[in-house]
Amino acid sequence: MPNRPEAIIDTLNGLLEAEVNSVFCFVMTSSPYLGLAPPEIRRAMSEMDALCAAHRKELAQLIESLGGVPRVRNHVPDEEQYISYLSLKFLLPKLVMEKDLLLTRFENALATISRDYPKVTEFLSRMITEQRHYLEILKRGADEITQGKFEPPAHGNSIAKAD
Repeated sequence: MPNRPEAIIDTLNGLLEAEVNSVFCFVMTSSPYLGLAPPEIRRAMSEMDALCAAHRKELAQLIESLGGVPRVRNHVPDEEQYISYLSLKFLLPKLVMEKDLLLTRFENALATISRDYPKVTEFLSRMITEQRHYLEILKRGADEITQGKFEPPAHGNSIAKAD
């Protein structure tokens, strides 16, 4: 369990990088098909898009409050190159996997951070609740769009694993 602020700062910087490069921070502007999604999905995607900046800001503030410097290697995710070509039938399952991966990263971070840092653990707990909420919405949307043929990955078993 990282009890040293340096280890916590490193963990938070990893989460910050994941947020900055998250598909949810650019999918609204990259996919022409989201406008055709059911209203619940459009609303959730709009909320997630707006939350990206808030999450980045909160993570950066937490890092600074621990005496660290927010570090991010900002790159254009590979997904951005092809996401505009994905129909909803393929896009929503991809978003479910991405949201599941983000949730796993936050859960792993919370499991490793000492309770001696209540601001950090409270933030992570709130993020986990939020990620679960949106994951369920995305799963319902994917199931609806695929007419019941969507099989979500067992939580934590997305194609890519958390760092």
